[in-house]
Amino acid sequence: MSAPMPDAGVVAPRYKLVIFDFDGTLADSGDWFLSIADDLAERFRFRQVAPDEIEGLRGHTTREVIRYLGIPRWKLPIIARHLHKRLASETHKIALFGGVEAMLATLQSAGVRLALVTSNAEENARAILGPDNMARFEQVECGASLFGKAPRYRRVLKRAGLIAGDILSVGDETRDITAARKVGIDAAAVLWGYARRDALTALDPQLLFDSPDDVIASVLGARG
Repeated sequence: MSAPMPDAGVVAPRYKLVIFDFDGTLADSGDWFLSIADDLAERFRFRQVAPDEIEGLRGHTTREVIRYLGIPRWKLPIIARHLHKRLASETHKIALFGGVEAMLATLQSAGVRLALVTSNAEENARAILGPDNMARFEQVECGASLFGKAPRYRRVLKRAGLIAGDILSVGDETRDITAARKVGIDAAAVLWGYARRDALTALDPQLLFDSPDDVIASVLGARG
């Protein structure tokens, strides 16, 4: 069955493709990560974080937090593999943020192409998103290193056959903004995830979103 013709006067989407981060952007996994933080610190011998330190750390960049915790760069891939394996047996503990499913469905219905780029493992993303949500993404790049999203963005851009100005990256951490800037695509930061507003605005993203509804309104709005 052919797709319905757009109504007369409908404004074309502001972006043709949106790349979403997963943890902290689509999936509400922050509490789960905090629940195992002490275990990770003991296992991999880095600094434990007291409850009263958490809010302060949210105001720093990802690199600053890693330095504060005393985690050497060579340990990051090892920690990531352990996290992915542990999460695989606990995906039932993590839900999507309210409004995320409707956001993805609305964007796709409006003709916006979607991609997923995450440091998490693909099987974890699939389990948490579910088959219907996962099927909305035309490209899926999982298992990116902590600071290795930029090459994944370039791969998405090349496969999509679009210019950088047609693509928006949406994430909740400072490293998402940095990666988008390296590739030359617009960056949007969500305020319901890990990093605080001040840490995100310090990197001057093109857009800030308070809710999934804001994503819809901005992406489907006219270019300013």
